[in-house]
Amino acid sequence: MAMSTVTLTVHVDEIERLFREHNRALVAFLQCRLSSLSDAQEVAQEAYLRVLTMDNREEVGSLRSYLFKVAGNLAIDRLRKRKVRSDFAAAQPGDEAEGETTPVHHAIAVEQVAGLRNALRELPAKASQAFVMHVIEGRDFAVVAQTMNLSERMVRYHVANALAHCRAWMDEKEMP
Repeated sequence: MAMSTVTLTVHVDEIERLFREHNRALVAFLQCRLSSLSDAQEVAQEAYLRVLTMDNREEVGSLRSYLFKVAGNLAIDRLRKRKVRSDFAAAQPGDEAEGETTPVHHAIAVEQVAGLRNALRELPAKASQAFVMHVIEGRDFAVVAQTMNLSERMVRYHVANALAHCRAWMDEKEMP
């Protein structure tokens, strides 16, 4: 038990050093991608948390590179969520007074939702449930974990797999 405490302390020290030396560059990198300082700071915080709680630290050669890779992936996820929400908002009925929503936009949104449902049906039940609770309903990972009686790490795993599956499914449908 004492050995794991020493290992955790060393890992926390590494993360603190990483933060001191590279946080400004990481936030700037994310701000360029996300066009928002507050989003960049939130994504950076999530990236540090993921690096801090990761298993198999010894398998990662460069912690800095890994941090930037995790942060870049989180930024991509955030941009995709923004786009989905923006597309969904643009396709909502009742906005036609502005001339923004057309029957075509609505049909595309309905088709995308149906596609998402089909993709979710192909997933194991836990992955689908975790995805719906976190992404669709907007629940925090901790709340989903408690509701599903799983660890937060397992919920993140299920949501990540579901996201990857849904992206692949949608990409496949969009290809000519």
